Amino acid sequence: MQQNQERRTDNRLLCAELVEAIWIDHRGVQRRRVANLEDISISGVCLQVESAVLPGTHIAVNYGDGHLVGTVRYCVFRDGGHFLGIQLEDGCRWSTKHFRPQHLVDPRQLVELALARHSKSAGISALN
Repeated sequence: MQQNQERRTDNRLLCAELVEAIWIDHRGVQRRRVANLEDISISGVCLQVESAVLPGTHIAVNYGDGHLVGTVRYCVFRDGGHFLGIQLEDGCRWSTKHFRPQHLVDPRQLVELALARHSKSAGISALN
């Protein structure tokens, strides 16, 4: 299986929020970096960071007054940054009750809106 193959089946929400990522690197040094939260689901997150983090690394994601913990499943470089897929630990689940990123978008709703607009404009075109 490819390292970056999609495994999460939970609904992913797109977001843009700065969080703190903390992990121990391959030399045993603790790293603390600001990361951009790219997407989030009940069981995982995707972060964009400046440097690579090895798959299998335990990582904490701090936001506001809380945190999530998990394991890096993949690290892919694209668009000038490293994207980390993080599987949250059992018993560690994200919920909007505990943390709601400022910019939170459900891509399914965007598709529904686009389809509704397309249907509406197709109906208008058929009338003309």
